[in-house]
Amino acid sequence: MINFNKPYLTGKEMHYMYQAVYSGKISGNGLFTKKCQAFLEEKFGFKKTLLTTSCTDALEMAAILSEVKPGDEVIVPSYTFVSTALAFTRQGAKIVFADSNPRNPNMDADKIESLITPKTKVIVPVHYAGIACDMDKIMEIAKKYNLLVVEDAAQAIDSYYKGKSLGTIGHLSAFSFHETKNINSGEGGMLGINDERFIVRAEIIWEKGTNRNQFFRGEIDKYGWIDTGSSFLPSEIISAYLYAQLENMEAIQARRKHIWNRYNNGLKDWCNQHHITMPYIPDYATNCAHMFYLVFNNVSQRSAFIAFLKEREISTVFHYLSLHKSPYFKNQYEGAELPNSDRYTDCLVRLPLYYELTDADMDHIIGTIKSFNP
Repeated sequence: MINFNKPYLTGKEMHYMYQAVYSGKISGNGLFTKKCQAFLEEKFGFKKTLLTTSCTDALEMAAILSEVKPGDEVIVPSYTFVSTALAFTRQGAKIVFADSNPRNPNMDADKIESLITPKTKVIVPVHYAGIACDMDKIMEIAKKYNLLVVEDAAQAIDSYYKGKSLGTIGHLSAFSFHETKNINSGEGGMLGINDERFIVRAEIIWEKGTNRNQFFRGEIDKYGWIDTGSSFLPSEIISAYLYAQLENMEAIQARRKHIWNRYNNGLKDWCNQHHITMPYIPDYATNCAHMFYLVFNNVSQRSAFIAFLKEREISTVFHYLSLHKSPYFKNQYEGAELPNSDRYTDCLVRLPLYYELTDADMDHIIGTIKSFNP
């Protein structure tokens, strides 16, 4: 069986985890946490980064920092993982769902302004498959209406918009290091902070609502409970694993891009022949090769494709279900139909993509796909 995903090990993970364990400090915010945060800040240009136990935690921190309250509205794409909306729902916000772009699953920036009301407080663009949303339009709208922008960059490590690293454009951002991501630590995430007014409070929220970090830096003579928060920081063992991955980012990305391009070149003619949509990358965006997907013409065609490959021991999977039609939300939804979101829900399928796929594996997968007659 060719699996859909296999987490890549660089070879240094256990070495660094051993160092962390025998350093005498394995709780959070130790040596490897600081090394990871410094690496990310220097490479991508964040004002501040804070590692978290998941991207969900990073989004929850962003929701707290955004100070959304019951009755406030937050604009979120319907075609996304539940965490994008859940983080703000937990603060009492009303979620306003936006449709996807016709050409790719990202939020349609041209539809955002029509969703804004006097209660709108935050826009949350999701960079699906690591491909940038139209951030100039989104930031212009946010400036016009005095809104915050929280980039959900879970899939977008080392991807760019007009030369700017995704996650560094909005006021805040959230990344994932889940085992399915290009750079992984099993579970893990990161809050990116680009607006300096959030830095001090973010550290407090990160440390259970205490000013503990300031105490350890010698800025205050004692620390206590001064705000809301939680235990959002990961252990040093997770950070040590992550640091091995970050050190090898260039090689990981190069291999994934090779695989992505092999799919793209090998399936182009077959997709054109059968009117199947391939990933669309706007001129303003780069490709971090997080995912290669196909969009079929209907749900039955997609289901037949998944079953066909499964019989031949190749695992492919669909992705998100439109959140506005989810069991949790459907009875609350009062907005318009979101046809593009629903189309990706019914028709999108993801192909295997991980570092250890060989060229022979790729030839087998591509050949098998081309033998499927939609």
